[in-house]
Amino acid sequence: MVYLVMQCLGELAVAMPQTGAFHVYAARYLGPATGYVVAWLYWLTWTVALGSSLTAAAFCMQYWFPHSLAWPWCLLFCALIFGLNTVSARWFAEGEFWFSLIKVITILVFIVLGGAAVIGLLPLADGSPAPGLRHLRANGWFAHGTLPILMTMVAVNFAFSGTELIGVAAGETAQPARAIPLAIRTTLVRLVVLFVGTVLVLAALLPARRAAVETSPFVRAFELLGIPYAADILNAVILTAILSAANSGLYAAARMLWSLANEGTLPSGLARLTGRGIPLRAVSLSMLGGLLALLTGVYAPETVFVAISAVSGFAVVVVWLSICAAHYRFRRQWLRDGAALETLAYRAPWYPWTPILGFSLCLLACIGLAFDPQQRIALWCGIPFVALCYGAYALTQWLAARRLYA
Repeated sequence: MVYLVMQCLGELAVAMPQTGAFHVYAARYLGPATGYVVAWLYWLTWTVALGSSLTAAAFCMQYWFPHSLAWPWCLLFCALIFGLNTVSARWFAEGEFWFSLIKVITILVFIVLGGAAVIGLLPLADGSPAPGLRHLRANGWFAHGTLPILMTMVAVNFAFSGTELIGVAAGETAQPARAIPLAIRTTLVRLVVLFVGTVLVLAALLPARRAAVETSPFVRAFELLGIPYAADILNAVILTAILSAANSGLYAAARMLWSLANEGTLPSGLARLTGRGIPLRAVSLSMLGGLLALLTGVYAPETVFVAISAVSGFAVVVVWLSICAAHYRFRRQWLRDGAALETLAYRAPWYPWTPILGFSLCLLACIGLAFDPQQRIALWCGIPFVALCYGAYALTQWLAARRLYA
């Protein structure tokens, strides 16, 4: 599903490299109101993720400093992320590069060492024999049926949210026609190696009954490989991953606000740029939204925070739906206008099946929410929020018309 969505986004972003990306594409090919809704859904997704990330980063620090309070760490990381996003675009890119590099190196080391242990090239610390494929075959395929896969699709999609940031950054990329296709083409490799590879190694090393939620399976696997200070290493890597998510989240949320303001649906002050091209006011407002999400997680974790978290998970899938639908309409419009396919610098393969299948899988993920009582709240909160956004857009247009003819 992620690969299909990225193919659709790749063609759109190369043809129209704009800050705001899929919000702009949705507005152009699905209607201005839908574009407005997509922008707010995506902004909410990343502000909630930002608030959650700051809290999680503080918890990581409390692992090493158990008697410290969480709020000073939250303020420290808030200042760090805000600084990376406001000094210059280069600082943001540098920070994201190093945060991501630590994650990738750790995962690759884990896959290599774990794979060696699975086939017996590396002895296990507890002296047990190499598991081979024994744990993978123990309960057969789909031991609990296929319904759990459908029920967890939205949660998995939320975990993969961020892959579409390539489109958001397209408007600030020096050579989008060259950089974006390269990023899109390597997406499948990264997904297979880093995500699928990690899951396969974990499943091969640990029997299902020992992969409990109270202990990180990565910590358990590192201990099984005999790596000292496994918990500390993983805590450090998790911290960098959290900061990476917060860094990207603030960037994406700010660009959505800037894009809305640039189109006139938000106050024009949010569209102002600094001398270095940074939308400082949009970044500041998005950071404030992240801090409010953080506060709801502390003071209303069972009510407000649950509701906005549910909406943010639902929002990711809706945004992906809009990308697939916009790509389908874009290609049809391109041909209707008499343009040749050969003039597209990047073409998604297998059109029209790529956007159709991507849209169908995203829709299936939304349907899966109805079968899980714990995730059903995403529908009950998400659908009214979408309706509220459409209503807000209609109100802004009505007010704009009144000012025009007053």
